Amino acid sequence: MTTALLILHFCVTVALIGTVLIQRSEGGGLGIGSGGQGMGAFMSGRGTANLLTRSTAVLAGLFMLLSLVLAVLNRGAVSGAGHDILAQAPVAPVSAPAQPAPAAATNAPAAPAVQAPQPQTQH
Repeated sequence: MTTALLILHFCVTVALIGTVLIQRSEGGGLGIGSGGQGMGAFMSGRGTANLLTRSTAVLAGLFMLLSLVLAVLNRGAVSGAGHDILAQAPVAPVSAPAQPAPAAATNAPAAPAVQAPQPQTQH
């Protein structure tokens, strides 16, 4: 469902960008063919401006609604690390340095200490 909403959101976004870019900054809206009245008031300069203004308002409303729905659906979805680039890595607790393990007791007798031979003296 989220994928379908994301695709719909993308289409609405592209349509909204297109309708905003088509409009004139003076409010004329397309301004093409305003001299002829062959198609009636719908395609006149004023009719085109009204159509673009209304479609922009509808697309903006859909964009906001879809943004809110996607935000609510994904509110608790991120549970693993690595999704947020600003999230800090968990810090491992500091532990005491490891002490050497005691010598393991074995059943074998300890090796006798080898003593160096004493020089013999002559009397």
